[in-house]
Amino acid sequence: MRSDLFKPEYQAQPPTAPGMSLQHAKAIKYVVNGECHARQGSMVAFRGNLQFEVKSQGVGNFLRRAVTGEGLPLMAVRGQGEVWFAHNSQNCFVMDLDQPGEALSINGRNVLCFDPTLSYEIKMVGGAGMTGGGLFNCLFTGQGRIGLISDGEPIIIPVSAQAPVYVDTDAVVGWSANLHTSINQSQSFGSMLRGGSGEAMQLALQGEGFVIVQPSELKPPPGQ
Repeated sequence: MRSDLFKPEYQAQPPTAPGMSLQHAKAIKYVVNGECHARQGSMVAFRGNLQFEVKSQGVGNFLRRAVTGEGLPLMAVRGQGEVWFAHNSQNCFVMDLDQPGEALSINGRNVLCFDPTLSYEIKMVGGAGMTGGGLFNCLFTGQGRIGLISDGEPIIIPVSAQAPVYVDTDAVVGWSANLHTSINQSQSFGSMLRGGSGEAMQLALQGEGFVIVQPSELKPPPGQ
């Protein structure tokens, strides 16, 4: 049988080492030898002896999710085998947190999977107040890998003390957690009275680091 479907880039390759890697731009492969964590419902295929269970997130995270609707519904994948994760054909990327003290603040809707060596906590975004669309974010700390998704090809913008960056809270994916955050108003009161431009408030990021933005302003579905 012959087809373009059988191109090497589409073929699942034999596992070489435990952990996650890109299958291609739209999927992440995870070779499980013990446990990994992923967003619920993101598994598209697996082989081997694997079990999928809802992961407890602790009382604090559970209460924050219940009150705010923000966060990340997780599952634990346990056993030995290979599993493929994807979500709505969104672009996939793998990030390494490989230095002690590194931390990443990520919108829960952009998390696909991560190593169990990383700690996860729902945190209030500093300075956002009740006006910020990204009032709560997922803070990842420790050493390990995290698989992210972006609705389209992302934009990585450096942030410096001399050049703060302002991002739409519905488009931001995440940022280096050492950055200072606040809400910026870029529209005059008179413009707001005339109907507004639709860009009244942004999340301001200051300090030294980077921010990841997706070319989309998708809002999370109700209840998430």
